[in-house]
Amino acid sequence: MSIPSFPTDAPPMGRDNIVNQILASVALEELSLSHILNASGEGLQHILGTLPGQSPSDATAGEIVAANESVRDLLEMSSQNQRLLMEKMKMALYGGTYEGCTGVTGATGPTGPAGATGADGPAGTTGATGPAGADGSPGPTGATGPTGPAGDPFSASSAFAANTSGTILLVTQAGVAVPLPNSQLLSPDITVNAENTVFTVHTAGRYRLSYQINTTTVLAAGTRLLVNGVENTPSTVAPLISRSHFGNEVMLDLPAGAALSLQMFGVISTAVLVPGALGAALSVSRLS
Repeated sequence: MSIPSFPTDAPPMGRDNIVNQILASVALEELSLSHILNASGEGLQHILGTLPGQSPSDATAGEIVAANESVRDLLEMSSQNQRLLMEKMKMALYGGTYEGCTGVTGATGPTGPAGATGADGPAGTTGATGPAGADGSPGPTGATGPTGPAGDPFSASSAFAANTSGTILLVTQAGVAVPLPNSQLLSPDITVNAENTVFTVHTAGRYRLSYQINTTTVLAAGTRLLVNGVENTPSTVAPLISRSHFGNEVMLDLPAGAALSLQMFGVISTAVLVPGALGAALSVSRLS
């Protein structure tokens, strides 16, 4: 087998070329897997002594059982890899289109001529002021009303947002942002970007941050919070071989203008947020 090569990103490739390269990578992985399976089959034939021209095998029963278990493990691994390759191909073939960069703003047009000033209307006549009336006597003091309920110390700055639409995420080692477009409740000093992935806190203070992510089973994926694009280590849930639920809670001192985002990261795989339920959620509350 030869090592596959891919074109460098100069000049930058368009979306069609990127899709073609992803599909080519899937095909190369399939080819590599077929070579591995063929080599494993020939190894099993050698153990059994069934290769053409080979003398009868003198392998023991234990060696044959060990070879069989090795082949079974390889088949199970290849089956999992096939599912990953299928999801990768679906993402490439059926993924949505993306908007290009915003073009340069055009020049401002010339200012039109000023309109003519209208003529002043005639001055109105004043109504006559009557004499001031005498002051009335003070009324009796009313009864003291009941004490109102105590204020909520967490209501000054808070935010909640969720994802209930079953979004498909392509997880990478660098990380992919989790969009939270549903059920948003934001106080005026917390804003969100157009992609619903970055929440900006405009009031400095101590905050409680918590999140949850529920997916179909995903291989070797983890989750974390980013503050101004930097990973927050205490909020990180490390990748495991197989996991479907992720969640964590931290308290942080945030400056005004801090940008918060929720991420999934790990080996290249596909994560499907649970649809029609709480696929993902982020909660932000200022404590002081």
